[in-house]
Amino acid sequence: MKWVKSEKGYKVPIQSWCEQVEDGALSQAADLASHPAVYHHVALMPDCHQGYGMPIGGVIGCHNAVIPNAVGVDIGCGMGAVQTNISVSATNQRKLRGLTELIKESIPCGEGKAHHTKQSWDGFDEDIEDYSERGWFTEHAKKLANRNLGTLGGGNHFIEVQASEDGFVWLMIHSGSRNLGHTIATFYNKLALKLNKKWKTQIPNKDLAFFPADSQEGRLYIEDMTLALNYAFENRRRIMNRFMEAFQTVFSNAEFKEPINIHHNYAALENHFHNNVWVHRKGATSAKKDEIGIIPGSMGASSYIVKGLGTEESFTSCSHGAGRKMSRMQASRSLTTDACDKAMGDVVFDRWKKLRRGKTKGMRDLGEAPQAYKDIDAVIQAQLDLIEPIVKLKPLAVVKG
Repeated sequence: MKWVKSEKGYKVPIQSWCEQVEDGALSQAADLASHPAVYHHVALMPDCHQGYGMPIGGVIGCHNAVIPNAVGVDIGCGMGAVQTNISVSATNQRKLRGLTELIKESIPCGEGKAHHTKQSWDGFDEDIEDYSERGWFTEHAKKLANRNLGTLGGGNHFIEVQASEDGFVWLMIHSGSRNLGHTIATFYNKLALKLNKKWKTQIPNKDLAFFPADSQEGRLYIEDMTLALNYAFENRRRIMNRFMEAFQTVFSNAEFKEPINIHHNYAALENHFHNNVWVHRKGATSAKKDEIGIIPGSMGASSYIVKGLGTEESFTSCSHGAGRKMSRMQASRSLTTDACDKAMGDVVFDRWKKLRRGKTKGMRDLGEAPQAYKDIDAVIQAQLDLIEPIVKLKPLAVVKG
């Protein structure tokens, strides 16, 4: 179901595929609709929920402008997936548990985790030294960028073994640009805020500070965002290669089709409604005509491989996942481990970790439990005018950061 909301004071209307937009996300969408650079309308995907500055699951076009917080801090966060020739019937709990242990040995997982030695950028066209004159560049940023390439990260990033409805095993990953994207995004958001104050730019919310795309600062942000996008793409490629190697260790006759590798946090210059605009997708996936995308569910729910329909009203976009209905802390405080274990069914996964800080110290981290997320099947149903589901996948084993 779609609805359009246009109120006095809004520069453009809001169009949503999310039937119940939470108040915080709707307030952020209203700020976007009042933004001087936002073009035509604000689009909210069915997984929409409150983010920082702009809702997760939000899409906007901007006239000659880029908004760092409308891309987000995990620049280039995205998905990877590949189909194998292995039948689901060839798997069992023992093999899947062994595979997850191999994955954790070969792919560093979790925040702050990286290989103990510097990673090689061989085969990666970018050279971080080319950016040594940028304001965000430090020896620490360089060191982390070198060490983090090929690592999963934490939070909602994952590595998952899945079963398709036609009986084949698939491999799926979710990761991004790690510390590099965060460093670039934070630097440019602070710079945009400083310049918008200097220019006395009228913006509805300071978290939506922006650059003219043709300004020196705008061009530098676009260049450095592109670095982070390329880094994220390469990061997923390396993770997937190690994932496939681990899979072949357990299933020696495994073969793989061509991997899918896509972003869902980025800005790109595209033509919409007869104008070239900077489309910002924050927690949203490109769904151009016949374009292949990935929409994952929670760690205990189905995921989908989809094909875009090229719907202009969404700026040819779709959701990037199921979307949260509980914050991490809300889930950890209100859910029980028994209920979360039950929701996971027979999926192989590590038990829930303990939180280490603040008032929740010692509690189980249930922020990634299935109950913390929206129903992925309902989310897919809400956007059948944006995408065509082509493969439905059920989780068999999950490794979280």
